[in-house]
Amino acid sequence: MTAAYDPDNIFAKILRGEIPSFRLYEDDDTYAFMDIMPRADGHCLVIPKTPCRNVLDATPAQLAAVMKTVQIMSHAVMKAFEAGGVTLQQFNEAVGGQEVFHLHVHVLPRHEGVALRPPGKMADMDVLKAQAERIRAALA
Repeated sequence: MTAAYDPDNIFAKILRGEIPSFRLYEDDDTYAFMDIMPRADGHCLVIPKTPCRNVLDATPAQLAAVMKTVQIMSHAVMKAFEAGGVTLQQFNEAVGGQEVFHLHVHVLPRHEGVALRPPGKMADMDVLKAQAERIRAALA
């Protein structure tokens, strides 16, 4: 059994506009934005707009909506960064590596021979802004 959803988690605050984010894509059910501690150029996150902690308590509709947007964002980041592929990461509960308890999928563009950067380093906001513009242009 998983713990209750915390409506004050950072992604819920982003959805409510209490914390700024670099929006990339949005539809009725999902929101995609830049990860502020990117492990690759173009690293972004996809979240449902409705509350759920992770895969373990998400509804089939939430999972389907998130994965639809993950596919859209995967194509966009590959185009924007001329990447050869993408890595998707999704963690469930603290033991599984989850740090923010709102369902989210990491979309990381990948290039041959380029390792992911270590986690936990804050990005330069001007760099993130420029990367976000590239991704939004690829979506257009």
